[in-house]
Amino acid sequence: MFVDFFYKLRDHGVPVNPTAFLTLHKALGRGLIHSLEDFYTASRSILVKSERYFDLFDQVFAHHFEGAELPEGEAFEISEMAKVLLEQWLKDPLSISKMLGVDESALSKLSPEELIEYFKDRLKEQTEAHHGGSKWIGTGGTSPVGHSGYHPGGMRVGGMSRNKSAVKVAMERRYKDYSRSGPLTENLIGEALKRLRHLSPEGPKDRINIDETLYQTMKNAGEIEIVFERSLKDRLKVILAIDNGGWSMDPYIPVVQTLFNYAKAQFKDVKTYFFHNTIYDNLWEDPARYKKPQKVDGLIRFDPQTRVILVGDASMAPYELMATDGSIHLEERSTRPSIERLKFIAHTFPHSVWLNPVPSRLWGYTRTISAIAQIFPMFELTLDGLEKAVACLMAKR
Repeated sequence: MFVDFFYKLRDHGVPVNPTAFLTLHKALGRGLIHSLEDFYTASRSILVKSERYFDLFDQVFAHHFEGAELPEGEAFEISEMAKVLLEQWLKDPLSISKMLGVDESALSKLSPEELIEYFKDRLKEQTEAHHGGSKWIGTGGTSPVGHSGYHPGGMRVGGMSRNKSAVKVAMERRYKDYSRSGPLTENLIGEALKRLRHLSPEGPKDRINIDETLYQTMKNAGEIEIVFERSLKDRLKVILAIDNGGWSMDPYIPVVQTLFNYAKAQFKDVKTYFFHNTIYDNLWEDPARYKKPQKVDGLIRFDPQTRVILVGDASMAPYELMATDGSIHLEERSTRPSIERLKFIAHTFPHSVWLNPVPSRLWGYTRTISAIAQIFPMFELTLDGLEKAVACLMAKR
């Protein structure tokens, strides 16, 4: 039973290793585990090394010991989005029926369970490339939900446990928000960005280097030699450029706002700019994008070691990216296409990345996403994506 459980965890993406599994067996052999509740606590503590896998562990545990449903990733996501649609329907049935192109009275006759099944059927129809429109459920149309099914209300999946058996505790999925697919919180962003540092010595030599002092003292046969050094200061400079315009970014406002809030609080030298869809001659210091322009050509005066993070769905009409005067805003018309501006930024700042809130499996369906991904290293705006982006930003150039 336990061997099957071990392999099931590995098959579903929890990186458990044989050494930890043997440690768990030692605990069992010494009589330290007396119940399934004990086994749940011990196995999670010993086998799982990061909180991001706690939610997945709970799902596999409930499936293995109680036969709880363990859907594939895509099926799970469709169920999540269907529940979000149901919540929206309960709040505003008229708008949802218009979005879906159906009669409100027809949907009103369905029970909540039937509505969820109806929404799931509609979502399953959208597995191919989309072309926008009002009936498309996702970021490509005018639907109230995005591809990822993320909703700021944070719908609970599973329901509350009334008695605290191990299986029911696991089915509560208390660690869903810490999983790879959970919504990003400031704590998770902080964990992902903690390696984004550029430390260098600065100021007078007024700090004692304990290790070097001990080494030199021992080298001098006990004669004390105190070694001083300069304090290390974080010299990291960050530019955060955010796409804050258009309905296609609306589903991602909460997660982008979380990233924005963390950046302002964490980095001493961070400049935040805004753009709509893509970048032309100017970035904007004000979210409304009309008071404080920053000329893109002027970025050449910035430190080339500045880390540049661009955040946006990169989804637009191809002419907005490729054509001269491609902007849909008259005041932003430019004699140079946006794609040249993006290449200029990437050349000026070798340490630059693009964070995209759209799931990566959908990128190939949008021409402009593919084009921008050839200019900037592009990563999903998820915990995994942030960690990969940080590694890219800190790599030597």
